[in-house]
Amino acid sequence: MIKNLAQLVKVAQEQNKMRLVVAAAQDDDVLKAVAEAKKMNIIEGILIGDEEKIQQIAKEIGMDLNQYRVINKPDLMESALEAVKLVSQGEADFVMKGLLDTSILLKAVLNKEVGLRTENLLSHVMVYEADLYHKLLYLTDGGMNIEPSLEEKKGILKNAIVAAKALGVTEVKVSCLAAKEKVNEKMPSTVDGAELKKLANEGFFGDGVIVEGPIAFDLAVSKEAAAVKGYNSPVVGETDIMLMPTIEVGNGIGKAMTYMANAKSAGVIMGAKAPVVLVSRADTAETKLYSIALGSVIAANQSK
Repeated sequence: MIKNLAQLVKVAQEQNKMRLVVAAAQDDDVLKAVAEAKKMNIIEGILIGDEEKIQQIAKEIGMDLNQYRVINKPDLMESALEAVKLVSQGEADFVMKGLLDTSILLKAVLNKEVGLRTENLLSHVMVYEADLYHKLLYLTDGGMNIEPSLEEKKGILKNAIVAAKALGVTEVKVSCLAAKEKVNEKMPSTVDGAELKKLANEGFFGDGVIVEGPIAFDLAVSKEAAAVKGYNSPVVGETDIMLMPTIEVGNGIGKAMTYMANAKSAGVIMGAKAPVVLVSRADTAETKLYSIALGSVIAANQSK
């Protein structure tokens, strides 16, 4: 099991090299991350976007574009469509968001003719490495689904399980986050958490998946807090996946981990035919590199 992001990068380096295509690649930090990933032998790169701007940035950062396939598509929608088309046609293994709005890239991903649409719900998975936690923590969904229904939470959880298993988690422990552990009809997160736990016990999420819910954040990550409160579960203090009740909760916890706990992270969209590397413009080149490694490892696992 991959327990930190340095191990993730190492696995990405040791596996078969994946082919990454970047939509609207004319972004400084994105190109820095791609160049580093190429240097570390993680990926082969295809850069789509405004070729003139890509060349200008590459010159500024010392990036040798002769090592990449560059496709001139200045129009953002055309750039996104071309990127997902290459994945659909088997010329690339996964796609990354460059300097364009997420909605443009996702519209291309869901395009019926050339996109990466499946029957699965698309959802965002952020993987965090925090000093005070002993393994990687997968938060979902703090980036796409606003107020997911029970049915949508099933899909979100399935996607996160795929990501966790791709990183070697054999027994996936899930916490369905809520403000309390008792079911309260006025709090949908508690009702949904209990139902997801029931479904897991019935084998809905497959072998090697333990779901606890509803459960509060402190119990999900701290055995000491659980002992004080007399709460028993194999998930307490051992959570792999933390399922968010709403996008606000996921967004808030994720950003608190980044800005207050100095956690390192990587992000990817799951549910399409291939991983979609999606990071914020405010994310560092390091976060983008980790996200490329994450997408690469998941893509390699899905191609087996």
